[in-house]
Amino acid sequence: MELKRCTKCTLPETHETIVFDEHGVCNICNGQEFKKNKIDWKAKKLELTELIESYRGKYDYDCIIPYSGGKDSTWALYYLVKEYKLKPLVVRFDHGFLRPNLEENTKRVLRKLGVDFHHFTPNWKVVQKLMLQSFLEKGDFCWHCHTGIFSYPMWTAIRYNVPLIFWGEPSAEYTSYFSYEQAEEVDEKRFNRFVNLGITAQDMLVRFEGTIDERDVKPYSYPPLKELRRIGYRSVCLGSYIPWDAKVQSKIIADELGWRGDTVENVPAQYNYEKIECYMQGVRDYIKYIKRGYTRPTHLSSIDIRNGRMTREEGMHMLQEYEGKRPPSLDLFLEFVGLSEKEFLEIAMGHGVSPYKHDPSTITEGTKMHDFDKWSKDGAMPREEAEVQLERMRLRQ
Repeated sequence: MELKRCTKCTLPETHETIVFDEHGVCNICNGQEFKKNKIDWKAKKLELTELIESYRGKYDYDCIIPYSGGKDSTWALYYLVKEYKLKPLVVRFDHGFLRPNLEENTKRVLRKLGVDFHHFTPNWKVVQKLMLQSFLEKGDFCWHCHTGIFSYPMWTAIRYNVPLIFWGEPSAEYTSYFSYEQAEEVDEKRFNRFVNLGITAQDMLVRFEGTIDERDVKPYSYPPLKELRRIGYRSVCLGSYIPWDAKVQSKIIADELGWRGDTVENVPAQYNYEKIECYMQGVRDYIKYIKRGYTRPTHLSSIDIRNGRMTREEGMHMLQEYEGKRPPSLDLFLEFVGLSEKEFLEIAMGHGVSPYKHDPSTITEGTKMHDFDKWSKDGAMPREEAEVQLERMRLRQ
């Protein structure tokens, strides 16, 4: 079906937090205009310097930098080490689907910058259960990733007594949960507002009725505020202090650090810097298409249109070429969570966002990526385990 789209970019009416003005321009585009024309970035840079100097040299590390190895976290690490000569503790929560090139990038970047690295990999059996549960409830299997990435580094800050935490781009870059006119702290309010999909770690514990330990969900829970206040924490986005431009930044880290891009399922090759860290990215985008009628090329074309790198007509043409394709990684996902493709489709369509109505007959096959055979295929969920979760969900409904 034809969705109403922003008259300036390509975002449709089913995009989260979208609102159109009287000219049909979306609030994301208008927020970017504020970013470009209304923010005093020199003053923001001075604020950043003052913040850093108030923490520098007082702890074992000057700050914590949560790190996936993708473009944004790599840029944050590069910028803070090169521009401010900080000694960071780099913290990665391993969501379970890191690609080979990403791992090579990580080793190369860490060695070139000379930083300490803390890597945490959670229990795969628990991850499987969480993936299936969040997909059943929210049509989004990435709950463990969303929550783990934003909560685990906070626990690490408490453990190592490092109160300053730097994230990458602010959410205002892509949505309107917060705007560039607001101070966006990466705190529990933000975590509960849109990161955890409205499901807490304690909620998940209740869902599994004693089949997992409370300690198993600790990495996905936000630390108590009193513990964070005890260390005097500040958790902020670097992009709140310096203007964010992922395309420009990706070229710099490629030139300076040897960071290498990669192809991603159903994403144009010119965006080889985008979401290269996860081999389940294609499935996540495909679910978005089933629910909302658009996927990553819409997001990427919109950014390029706002930055004057692409016309809206060129963007719409790109969507027609790349969206609406089944990713080969879906076969791996179905094994990981113990679902049939029919069940998968029924669940995803059950979370559709009006007015979009998905038509499975329009879907075509996507192309395998060059490293597909290296993606881990270990750890399939036994069908009987998946059936237990399915039955629990039916009973709750």
